[in-house]
Amino acid sequence: MDRRYFYLLFVCLVSIGMGQTLTFAVLPPLAREMGLSEFQVGSIFAISAILWVFSSPFWGRRSDLWGRRPVIMIGIAGYVVSMTAFGLTVHAGLAGWMALIPVYLLMIMSRTVFGLFGSATMPAAQAFVAERTAPAERSGNIALLQAGMATGTTLGPGVVSLFMVISLTAPFWGVALLGLASLTAIGLLLPGDRKTDGLQAGSSFTRERVSPLDTRLWPYLVVGVAAGVCQATTMQTAGFYVIDVLGMSIEQAAKMVGVALMGSASAGLFCQLVIIRMLRPSPRTMLLVGGTCGVLCFTVMIAFTSFAAMFVGMVLLGMAFGMVRPGSAAGASLAVSADEQGAVAGLMNVTGALGVLLAPFVGMSLYRVLPEAPYMLNFVLCISILLMVTLHPRLRRARVAPPQPISGDSDPSV
Repeated sequence: MDRRYFYLLFVCLVSIGMGQTLTFAVLPPLAREMGLSEFQVGSIFAISAILWVFSSPFWGRRSDLWGRRPVIMIGIAGYVVSMTAFGLTVHAGLAGWMALIPVYLLMIMSRTVFGLFGSATMPAAQAFVAERTAPAERSGNIALLQAGMATGTTLGPGVVSLFMVISLTAPFWGVALLGLASLTAIGLLLPGDRKTDGLQAGSSFTRERVSPLDTRLWPYLVVGVAAGVCQATTMQTAGFYVIDVLGMSIEQAAKMVGVALMGSASAGLFCQLVIIRMLRPSPRTMLLVGGTCGVLCFTVMIAFTSFAAMFVGMVLLGMAFGMVRPGSAAGASLAVSADEQGAVAGLMNVTGALGVLLAPFVGMSLYRVLPEAPYMLNFVLCISILLMVTLHPRLRRARVAPPQPISGDSDPSV
């Protein structure tokens, strides 16, 4: 595979990752300023996640039929529209141009665009890389591609600090412009797709759909969802935790949560760019290491009440997610044939969204009972991941698969 195209996709995912961190870091304090409740904040993310769950497999399958580039561009365009609309809505709410309920509904609508269309980018990009990569190198390349999102989340808090000097909503305009630049670059520079038997003009869904209950896939999906719940509940409650438990002001909370998220993203990035790239661990090894980091993360966050403990926990969380996500994605990719890569990437891309979807109803509900309760749940989930990876036959055998040529074209290069 020509590395230029790989790095083009990497940069594209960086811009999307920036927007995600920005929203997680800025929205809780802004919501308190405007008068939105914790549940309302969680529901803004949840609506987007519901749509992401249903649309991501659709776009992954469409990338198998239409080609990777057009689906990637649809996703980036949806992201740009979503961030622009969200920034306009926040600005209108802070300026008092609209009442709280219309602002809340428009926030949901803005995230709806992201859930419906922004979900197209990652599965199509992952399938683009997977079908052009030898099986022995796939774990590392998928991890490196997902590191693009992690790089964006690492840079996101810095972007927030830089643009907030201008205004509270300026970060939204900044990441929207970066997304627009990425869309232009993809359209001009990313090559068209090679044709397979499913990529024909006017083709429809002629192949059998890949089911989430497929015995090759469901163990990886379960692990991915558990990890997604752990990450989403922790990130969504962090802003409220530092205000309610650690006693920080709204302004201080926004800054310190940004620091914690940067630490988490940096740790995940280190795992994906350095550890996985250098050591090339098997999917099973990545899942075991990630689950162990998750157990340590929530042990620290339950046992100690300080920002230092929270920061350490978030770093461990970043390491956990930085290993589990590429481990489950690579394992699932290696378990299927080459012409199923888009559909499988779409299904695996759902796992993080399901975590965001469940977080408001599980994590936020537990938070209202006891601020540490979501972390107790996450501790149990991480233990469950370790048990499943240790005991389930499919995950115990998660190793590099033999090469699987693409129908009609066995050359893995572009």
